[in-house]
Amino acid sequence: MAILPIIEAPDQSLRTLSQPVEKVDDDLRRLMDNMLETMYTAPGIGLAAIQVGVPKRVIVMDLSHDEDGPAPRHFINPEILWTSEDLANYNEGCLSVPEHYADVERPAQCRVRYLDYEGEIREEEMDGLLATCFQHEMDHLNGILFIDHLSSLKRQIILKKLRKAQKAEATA
Repeated sequence: MAILPIIEAPDQSLRTLSQPVEKVDDDLRRLMDNMLETMYTAPGIGLAAIQVGVPKRVIVMDLSHDEDGPAPRHFINPEILWTSEDLANYNEGCLSVPEHYADVERPAQCRVRYLDYEGEIREEEMDGLLATCFQHEMDHLNGILFIDHLSSLKRQIILKKLRKAQKAEATA
């Protein structure tokens, strides 16, 4: 497996609309395996293919705790079929917006459909952290970052800090 470079904001490629996967094959499974390795190394709990420069509708996640052992999840061509009217507030972070966190309000539950690692169609109801993480990663597939859910002022402050950190890193 390979660790892939994670694209960071304000890189405009993160705004790309991801395209549906044509077929689930060994190349796609290798991409998902590499995405998981990248996510675990970062470390994070979710990663969309666009975050590693691949504009395909692919998400990987693992919400397990270290003591439970890994429990990777694969979502190919995911779609949200329904969201609840009830909302939940989570303090979200993102591997593409490193070291920045903010409260984001999203539907508390959702029903989703996707293809799994083997290309089988699955439907599932999600709630709690799983629902939040899934919606966060779905946003990536649509060119949306969690900071887009914040006020313009908060978003601009975070982007300014990211640019400053990237500039400092480039000159070091």
